[in-house]
Amino acid sequence: MFKDNLMMLRKTRGMTQEELAEKIDVSRQTLSKYETGESLPDVEKSRLIAEVFDVTLDELVNYEGGETRLPFPPKGKHAFGMVKVGEKGQIVIPAKARKIFDIKPGDVLMVLGDEEQGIALLKEQDFMAMVQAMRHMETQNCAIRCAEDCNM
Repeated sequence: MFKDNLMMLRKTRGMTQEELAEKIDVSRQTLSKYETGESLPDVEKSRLIAEVFDVTLDELVNYEGGETRLPFPPKGKHAFGMVKVGEKGQIVIPAKARKIFDIKPGDVLMVLGDEEQGIALLKEQDFMAMVQAMRHMETQNCAIRCAEDCNM
């Protein structure tokens, strides 16, 4: 996977082997060997490659875009793959997503939607914290407006 990920990242970023080789301080021939699987970089060179492409070492080595070979998402963003919607609208949240976002059986999720941007899932407590923060901001804005009105 490493060699495929390296080549895909380099090509999607529009870099030549020579440009990437220069950034990580190796020869173009060495980089070519990384991409053909003839050799592997050491940990430090791997870290530099991950840094150049703004991905984690784990993603560089293990990322699988699935059948569609989705491009690497930016750091902190995730593409968990495809899910199929069942007859009653149910979906199975991929294990990696459940682990990263600490979703456990019995958790309550809020389903939000924007017709232009799509669907979002939030844990109930995160949604309620967001609502409370919005109410707090609204209260502060109201207090500021009242203070401004009183000073006029």
